[in-house]
Amino acid sequence: MNLPNKLTMARILLVPVFMVFVSLGQYGTESFSSSWYLLAGVVFALASFTDFLDGHLARKWKMVTDFGKFADPLADKLLTTVAFLYMMRDGVCSPVVLAIILAREFAVSGLRMVAAGAKDGRVIAANMWGKVKTVLQMLSILCYYFLAALAGPANEMMVSMVGNVLCWLVAAVTAISGIKYLWDNRSFINTAK
Repeated sequence: MNLPNKLTMARILLVPVFMVFVSLGQYGTESFSSSWYLLAGVVFALASFTDFLDGHLARKWKMVTDFGKFADPLADKLLTTVAFLYMMRDGVCSPVVLAIILAREFAVSGLRMVAAGAKDGRVIAANMWGKVKTVLQMLSILCYYFLAALAGPANEMMVSMVGNVLCWLVAAVTAISGIKYLWDNRSFINTAK
């Protein structure tokens, strides 16, 4: 396994670490501790950085693999979906936003499976809209966890408002990226039997 793929696997392994920290307190409750959210934000930032680094190194060193094309978006989905689930628990992310995110991810993953099972067995890499969607999701999540940690419970209304606006922006970009991805790869849908 090459270094970019190891970084992808490290991102997957950081998901439960993030979950532990964010589970130790809930924003807006008496159990909230800004330290745990700050640590969760740091772990999420580290995991997000591996997303940039693994792709950069894979392209620079010409180590792009089919495993990386599959595992990299999977790692991103795991990391961001878990973070949005906890934001929904905190009352910051609407279930509708999470449904849009999950619908897009299931649709894209399904299309990738169809493409991989086609006669020529193609692996479809992420497009530019997918990358924009991922970056926006990660920045929104980072903003929420660091803002919650730094603002603390005294500014709950402001943190909630910023989090909600970011989540709906993410939902819009996620929907656009999913529609674009499905449209660009509609030949796999039309030929699927």
